[in-house]
Amino acid sequence: MKVVIKIGGSLIREAPELVDRLVKEFGSGIKDAPPGGVVPGKMPFSILIVPGGGVFADAVREADEIFGLGEDASHWMAILGMEQYACYLQDKSRVKGMDSIKELPQGVSILFPYRLLKAEDPLPHSWEVTSDTIAAWVARQTGAVFIKATDVDGMFWKGKLIREIFTPDLAGDFESCIDSALPGFLQKNKMECIIVNGKFPERVIQAVYGKPVTCTAVKGNI
Repeated sequence: MKVVIKIGGSLIREAPELVDRLVKEFGSGIKDAPPGGVVPGKMPFSILIVPGGGVFADAVREADEIFGLGEDASHWMAILGMEQYACYLQDKSRVKGMDSIKELPQGVSILFPYRLLKAEDPLPHSWEVTSDTIAAWVARQTGAVFIKATDVDGMFWKGKLIREIFTPDLAGDFESCIDSALPGFLQKNKMECIIVNGKFPERVIQAVYGKPVTCTAVKGNI
């Protein structure tokens, strides 16, 4: 079972605890990582963490506003911001790092995305495309379930959590926590994104198992 979990930059303080909890549940490729995750008779999971950009990508946005960077420069600098967040997550967790998605190891690993995206260059170079859509692309390429862990419970409309929404309906006045390119990508590729609050690691774990959890399911033409 393959699962891509995008961990947003908004969770930079909580992310180490979330990653540690995932490793405890599903194991990892590091020999001296905490045991767990491999239970006889249970389906093995390959959990690939795609880092957000967070404060590192925000620095690129600020530089763009001040110096007027070109779209190509902004794009690759922001992806290098994702690399920095990946370094931070690995430093705090010592989980196996990956720069390829050809074969996902069992347990939890962290994607260092620059080399992969530089080789494939699959997405438009625009601030509309952030780590959300990049993570969705990774999920599509690997045939994985796509979970976005962020600092809110999901998407809201008039203060109420929306449990399920289809991408064509996202034109309304929603409190959105996804980039503007993601709905179109999900719809084109008939994918689903589960948005869950990463401040509660157990919710993310339950989402991995496909169990009911407080979240928003964004469905693209499925």
